Amino acid sequence: MRKRDHNVLTNAASLLVCGLLAGVVVAAAAFPAVAMSGLAAKAGAETFGALPKELTVARAPQISYLLASDGKTPLATMYDENRRDVKLADIAPVMQKAIIAAEDHDFYKHNGVDLNGVARAFVNNQSGANSQQGASTLTMQYVRLAIAYSATHPADVVAATEDTSARKLREMRYAIQIDKEFSKDEILERYLNIASFGNGAYGIYAASQVYFGKPPSKLKIEEAAMLAGMVKAPTTNDPTTRSGRPLALDRRNYVIDNMVKIGAVSQQEADAAKAAPMVVKDKRTPNGCVSTNEKGWGFFCDYFYRWWLQQETFGSTTYDRERRLKSGGYTIVTTLDAQAQRGADKAVRNAKKETAKEAAMVAVVEPGTGRVRALAVNRSFKIDDPKSPKNKISSDPAKAKKKIRGNYPNTVNPLLTGGQGITGYQAGSTFKIFTIVAALEKGIPLGYTINAQQKFKSEYIIDSSSPAACPGTHFYCPTNSTGKAGGVLNMWSAFSQSTNTYFVPLQQQVGAENVVDAAKRLGIQFRAANDAKFAGTKDAAHQWGAFTLGVSQTTPLELANAYATLAADGKYCEPIPVQEIKDPEGNKLDIANPRCEKRVSTEVARAAVDAARCPVGDNSSTSKCGGSRTARQVKTIVRAPVAGKSGTTDSEKTAALVAMTKQYAVAGIMADPDWPQTNVKMKHNQPDGINPPVIETLRAAMEGKDRINFEPPGKKISEGDQRSIPSVTCQDLDAAKSRINGAGFEAVVSDDKVASSCPAGKAAGTSPSGRTIKGGVVTIQVSSGGGTPPGTTTGPGGTVTPPTPGRPPRPRG
Repeated sequence: MRKRDHNVLTNAASLLVCGLLAGVVVAAAAFPAVAMSGLAAKAGAETFGALPKELTVARAPQISYLLASDGKTPLATMYDENRRDVKLADIAPVMQKAIIAAEDHDFYKHNGVDLNGVARAFVNNQSGANSQQGASTLTMQYVRLAIAYSATHPADVVAATEDTSARKLREMRYAIQIDKEFSKDEILERYLNIASFGNGAYGIYAASQVYFGKPPSKLKIEEAAMLAGMVKAPTTNDPTTRSGRPLALDRRNYVIDNMVKIGAVSQQEADAAKAAPMVVKDKRTPNGCVSTNEKGWGFFCDYFYRWWLQQETFGSTTYDRERRLKSGGYTIVTTLDAQAQRGADKAVRNAKKETAKEAAMVAVVEPGTGRVRALAVNRSFKIDDPKSPKNKISSDPAKAKKKIRGNYPNTVNPLLTGGQGITGYQAGSTFKIFTIVAALEKGIPLGYTINAQQKFKSEYIIDSSSPAACPGTHFYCPTNSTGKAGGVLNMWSAFSQSTNTYFVPLQQQVGAENVVDAAKRLGIQFRAANDAKFAGTKDAAHQWGAFTLGVSQTTPLELANAYATLAADGKYCEPIPVQEIKDPEGNKLDIANPRCEKRVSTEVARAAVDAARCPVGDNSSTSKCGGSRTARQVKTIVRAPVAGKSGTTDSEKTAALVAMTKQYAVAGIMADPDWPQTNVKMKHNQPDGINPPVIETLRAAMEGKDRINFEPPGKKISEGDQRSIPSVTCQDLDAAKSRINGAGFEAVVSDDKVASSCPAGKAAGTSPSGRTIKGGVVTIQVSSGGGTPPGTTTGPGGTVTPPTPGRPPRPRG
């Protein structure tokens, strides 16, 4: 605070005169309706001197601004009162003079209490004049507002504004002290920042924006005069209403005339200002997530809002935290990437109209920081007006019978992030990545092979009446959606073509509880009651046979962040919607920092990503993806190193796709949030499927970005412990199987026959030949006879004959 120099005699005289006047003048001058009461009579010099003089002033509520990640693009504003404090230097001089002309001509002359004004008001009010005068100085008005804003109880607010001489005396005592401690300019600045101007505008900054759409530094004489004229009665003098407009005009011109009296403007300037038409915009500042700067950004804004309410830094209760947000005057740079968000908004609406029952949901997360870059869904973030509803009748038949409306096109439910009853959606085979992680952590390499049949009889116990049970048993028997056997596959090729009968036996081998644990570590929350029951204990999770196929519910945000963790070499980061928060003084808060920890080893993460490159049309130097790719167009369209996975549930009730680069992980799920048991088949590659929105979002996000390659995994985690496969050429099949099994492999006999010089029905060779992983599958090829012996080649030295059947080749030095 900057103290002003005061004449000691002047200050003493002020206190003395105020004390003498207090008992006789105050009530009659300021409150003629309050007669010469006992309280007024007792309020002499002694009583006045005993009044408290230290005024504790709390900061008036300030508007908080949300910006996109560039720190410039507006996202939303949040406030209880639309106010933003500004320095006096940023307020036009004509505005400063206008408020003095309207409220307190002698502001720069008195010491907080205008004794002459008190006397004039007393004489006027005792004369029986029609117009009653008050004696409040601008400083006293500031005191009244400051007390009200600093109140911690409703009764204190009433006491700050009640029509009593006691209140007036208190204001006078505080005003004298305030005038001693602050300069006149400081008091004026504080007053202009705290006063109400109507239409939800508090303080001169908000008023200037609401009525004229400009900062207060740009106000003209006539504009400043209108605003100054409003503080006395903002509702009565409201220029945006039919009844208030003429009153506001008269009051404006009255203030302009007073500006001439105090020498603030010339008569010529005043005449020109009074002749100017009164034009106001009446543009209330948008408030909250239903009024974001761009359509579609409300769901991200809502995610931020829910995140804020969970942060104990901002208060011990959600009520306290909300008040801090809406009154703390924060400048919040969110993580929203405008480029990615706009791409996502366009993509989801290209796929599905807002009126569609299907929700096309897309979330974008930055690997290595957890920063949420975009959240988009083909819905409007708003509450459907019950008086004029636009939402369709619910897609849920039970609700439809009761004429209950659904949540489309309008909703404020957290569809993309979960919570408030939203438990998520099944993401299908995207969950197979967790089985890969668990297997790799158990030492099983990417090259591990399994002979994937069309149906696999597992050891998982389920209800024998379930269609997924093996006939006549209570064992879980998953099948492939293609209706065909997968053949001998490794993790690359099995993930590439999404073979169920590879991943269920793999999960059974590593333990379903370990696969569930991997999902937890990567951020899957298991909100649904049944999912939480299975995931709650190791014993329960151990029997969750279908988990690898994605029967658990998740959200697009969780799914994107899980894959982002792998793209970040196993560093998990809590999803976060902010990257910088500043208080009104410009101090940065540490709470916006990323919150990360290592949850998967670098080698395991890189190996999992290497497998995930296969489904989306990419591969590294180590990948062995095979021919089938479930979403190969991702690589072609994004034109960057990519990884990811698609997923579909039974009867195609949901469809999912994850696609990511080193910079962005994008997860999309298409489902019916109102009725999960929908009879609509969700699509993938079609224009109205989930794949286009995910791919287009990633392409938009990557525009202008570097193409960074994923690091390939090491040889050991890729290929494992490689062993030589014994030769079984021309052996009996039983003998061949015995030899292969005895060497530490799993021997299977092919159903197909190949041309070979070996007798028909004998072993023609193996696939693979040479070497493969210890414990891996080795397929014995069956000879149909009449062909060239396997392995026979013609080279520069003539014909090369394969080794003698049953004997391995000798090494050559």
